[in-house]
Amino acid sequence: MSFLAKIKSTYQPKRLAVKLNAKGEKFVVKGHPWVFSDNITKINEDAQSGDLAIVFGKNKNKVVGLGLYDGNSPIRIKMLHSANKKVEINAAFFHHKIQQAFTKRKPLLQTNTNSYRLLFGENDGFPGLIADVYASVLVVKIYSEIWLPYLETIMPSLQEVSNSKTVVIRLSRSLENSKLHNFINGDVVYGTLNDEVVKFVEHDVNFSANVIKGHKTGYFLDHRENRRQVGLLSHNKTVLDVFSYAGGFSVHALANGAKEVTSLDISQQALEIAKQNGLLNDYSGTHHILAGDAFKILDKLVSEKKTFDIVVIDPPSFAKQQTEIELAKKKYAQLAQLGLKLTARNGLLVLASCSSRVLSQTFFDINRQVLANSNRRFTVQLKTQHDIDHPVGFPEGAYLKCGYYRFID
Repeated sequence: MSFLAKIKSTYQPKRLAVKLNAKGEKFVVKGHPWVFSDNITKINEDAQSGDLAIVFGKNKNKVVGLGLYDGNSPIRIKMLHSANKKVEINAAFFHHKIQQAFTKRKPLLQTNTNSYRLLFGENDGFPGLIADVYASVLVVKIYSEIWLPYLETIMPSLQEVSNSKTVVIRLSRSLENSKLHNFINGDVVYGTLNDEVVKFVEHDVNFSANVIKGHKTGYFLDHRENRRQVGLLSHNKTVLDVFSYAGGFSVHALANGAKEVTSLDISQQALEIAKQNGLLNDYSGTHHILAGDAFKILDKLVSEKKTFDIVVIDPPSFAKQQTEIELAKKKYAQLAQLGLKLTARNGLLVLASCSSRVLSQTFFDINRQVLANSNRRFTVQLKTQHDIDHPVGFPEGAYLKCGYYRFID
């Protein structure tokens, strides 16, 4: 087996000299992986995406790092290396970084789990690139043209280190429209894929991911540890999983002996996948699905005086732009309010956020304020953030936060 020729780029990257202002230099020296266009004072006029940027600080002739030039983003330079020591950006450089990333994930792979994020973008030194493994299938999602000239170098290392039999390429929407490559979103570039729905294991629980058509790379791996925790707490309980998507929390609860689980999502298709994921496991409980707008359905359940032993609310990002932060905070408060009304006596409310612009402390403060204003006593049982395969390498890389609130009624 070999990689398809289409991963070979026709563009040979140039070396660019890039000079920063004092603010840009300060961030790069501290190890931040982004250089914005307004931090650049001088750059080659013929720069193209993928060119290797030799980044100089404000003081002339002092190299502060190496990065890749992105002409389509306000983050003009995506950093690969801060200049604490000299390196060559070549196959050995990338292979070493991939090996380092894999080593960080090894403790997870000592458990009965064969799905993990091998590369988490900037946090692993690969800005704009994600690599997820589902059993023997590696899915590489590319968000920027900067990687196109380097795929021929990087892909074999990713396949070798992960020991994958099949490699699939997924493209962001902007890259799907790029004329600088011959890929189709979902191309199998190494090995064969007999079924686009790939089965995998997550802490003893069976799941599946559609690696060709599913969201992102096919599944959301980041909440793995929280799903495990909820599963362990679900024996003989009733569970409501809000924004359930493919049923991550629901399936862990069922597999761990929950007596009744309700999955709620706006997508009927996602709920069907949740049902199928449940059936990959042995369980004796009942699995209900509710399709529709979560806020409206939760309101309806409250009016019906319905309660659950465990309520998990894990919404999509509410603040994809800076202007959406205040509205996002109101939505989190509203969900906390609905959640506490739906959680039974002595029950557990699990509230999560994946909005990086809403800081962890802000999110936990919102939850605490809403719950404290109710007439119910509660304790904070647990606060969690990223699982081991989603390391945080810079402040903006931290997005996931989750609080477990136990009511004392």
